[in-house]
Amino acid sequence: MPTLKNKPAPRRPRAAAAPRRDGYHHGALREALIEATEAVLAERGLEGFSLREVARRSGVSPAAPAHHFGDADGLLEAVATLAFDGLTAALEAGNARGGADPVARLREQGVGYVEFALRHPGRFGAMFRSGLPKGPALEQSGQAAFMTLERGVRDLYGLTASEPLAPAQWHALLSMWSAVHGFANLTLAGQFGAFTPPGGPAALLRETLAPMLQEQLSALRPSPVKAGGRRKTKGPG
Repeated sequence: MPTLKNKPAPRRPRAAAAPRRDGYHHGALREALIEATEAVLAERGLEGFSLREVARRSGVSPAAPAHHFGDADGLLEAVATLAFDGLTAALEAGNARGGADPVARLREQGVGYVEFALRHPGRFGAMFRSGLPKGPALEQSGQAAFMTLERGVRDLYGLTASEPLAPAQWHALLSMWSAVHGFANLTLAGQFGAFTPPGGPAALLRETLAPMLQEQLSALRPSPVKAGGRRKTKGPG
């Protein structure tokens, strides 16, 4: 019988490199680098982020990101700025869903906060990175998001923009922020798997988070003014 000759093992195909796109228009390249950054952050977290990987995914030279953003912090700052802009839009959309009821508006802001985090985990991870330098654009965007939440709390207590928040009202604001931020991080970390209904994360927000916030915020709603008396404001504790 004829003998079979040993054949060399087939070579594994190399991973295809991202196509070079050095012909990007300036604005298009900036968007591509930001999009690649979000993808890296969502997949690998801040620990796995690098300008070289962003450049590879964008199909440009390793020097391209630094040319547009200066360094890694500059690119992360740009992503965080866009993230806060998007978060503000999500909070404003929550206000619109809530209608005239200040409790419903704040509840929907909270749902919108977590929805944004789940939809954009890469951006969300960059927003609160410790030690990230904050230029004027990032400061302004972050302040706009916080002020949207603060206005919701002011509406709950019937305060104008010029009136200072009392300690209990600051506690309510920080309690609200802490609750939705923690819920977002725990959901992203997969810690609510056992509590997630069949409808998935969207159902979790509607069937669990929204009722939680409704109860929390309803307890903070100021008591109605009685005839001849003063309104008593409820507060945490």
